[in-house]
Amino acid sequence: MTIELGILGAGNMAEAIARGVIASGLLAPEQVLASDVSPQRREWFQGQLGIRAIDDNRAVAREARTLLLSVKPQHMPEALAGLGEVMDAQALVISIAAGISTLFIEGRLGGNAHWRVLRAMPNTPMLVGEGIVALARGQHATEEDAAAARRLFETAAIVVDVAEEQIDAVTAVSGSGPAYVFYLVEQMIRAATELGLSPEQARQFAVQTAIGASRMLAESLESPQELRRKVTSPGGTTQAAITYMDQRDCAATMVQAIKAAAQRSRELGN
Repeated sequence: MTIELGILGAGNMAEAIARGVIASGLLAPEQVLASDVSPQRREWFQGQLGIRAIDDNRAVAREARTLLLSVKPQHMPEALAGLGEVMDAQALVISIAAGISTLFIEGRLGGNAHWRVLRAMPNTPMLVGEGIVALARGQHATEEDAAAARRLFETAAIVVDVAEEQIDAVTAVSGSGPAYVFYLVEQMIRAATELGLSPEQARQFAVQTAIGASRMLAESLESPQELRRKVTSPGGTTQAAITYMDQRDCAATMVQAIKAAAQRSRELGN
C-alpha cells in the first residue's frame, strides 16, 4: 500500500495528528509510516495506533508522498541530512518545528528540486479534537498543497492560513498557549488546597471552571474583557483578586512572557 504520510519524529504532536487522520478515516494506519529514535515511541505508535514505526528517516522519506517533519528544532539539520537524495521531488513537506523556516528546509533538502514546503504550528489540544493550526506556504508550495495539508489537520483542529513571518507569534500564543492555561489551573488548584479543599475537590473545581470559561469564550459574541467584567462585581470577591493582580502588573507580565516565547521561536531558527 502507498505510504501517503511519513512522519519524522513520533512525539506528542505527531501522535495527535496521526490519531486525527486515522480516526477520521482520512488515512488507514497502513498508509502511514513513522520514524523515531526512541524504541518506546516506536512501540507505542505500532501498538496503540497500528502505525509501522522504524528508526530510519531516509526510508520514511523515500516512501512517503507527504512528509511531516515533527522533530525538535535543534534536531532538524540532522533529520534532514541526506533526505533530498532519496525523496521524490514531488513530495509535499510539512514542518511543525518552531522557528525553522521553509527556506532552511528547502536549502537542506538541496538539489535542483523546487521543494514544496509548508510550515504549520499546531497545538496539543489536537489530542482531544480541539486544536488550532496555523498554516503558511513556502515559496514553491501551491494552494493545492495547502489544501492537502488542511485536510490532515482539520481532522482534529481548526486551520488558519497565515504569512510565514507570523508563525513565531502563533507559536507563542497557541503553540505554547495550552501550557499557560495549565499553569493557571495549577495555581488555582494550589490555592484551593491551601484554602482547605481536598486535592480532588480542588482539581474538580479548577478544571471544570476552565472548561466552562473556555466554552463561554468560544460561544459568546462578547469580548474576553466584557465576559470578565460581568463576573467582576464592584467591591466583590472577584474584584479583590483582579485588583491584587493589577497592583502586581500581572497583565504586563503575561504579555511579556508570551513575547519571550515568540523571541525564543525566532532564536530557534538561527
